[in-house]
Amino acid sequence: MCNENNETNCIGEILKVILVLQQNACPESCLDSCDRPMLGGGPNCLVCNTRPVMLYTCCGNGTPWSMPIDKDDTSVCSNPQVNSECPNCSSVFRVEKLDGNCCTFRVLAPNPQESCCNSIPYVATNSFFTMNLSCCCAIKCLSDTYVECV
Repeated sequence: MCNENNETNCIGEILKVILVLQQNACPESCLDSCDRPMLGGGPNCLVCNTRPVMLYTCCGNGTPWSMPIDKDDTSVCSNPQVNSECPNCSSVFRVEKLDGNCCTFRVLAPNPQESCCNSIPYVATNSFFTMNLSCCCAIKCLSDTYVECV
């Protein structure tokens, strides 16, 4: 059951920080936590513009939230970690908009060109969704990265 408390939502506050950082991407390294002050740059990444996140819902039994990578796809993915089960779903997202307790996310897909020498692990998709953050109980931040076309 989702938390119906409309007061301050700690996940919402973290997502608000991430959104501001992505809008003002600047290379600087800091503590490795979700709300560290700046998006960092890596050796192969001049300026990171995205802090990818994974979301966990209150009733998801520890399974990350997943969504189709194509906006016209209506697939339901029960286990996003197993590509053969759900090749058209992803559990990695980019914060795009925050409005009160609702957040709009862009679904990020694994980069099909990812190799040992490519430092861009995700590509932007045309798939978006909006989540009521009262239903989100945990967030996992992944390493800052650069995503084209965002």
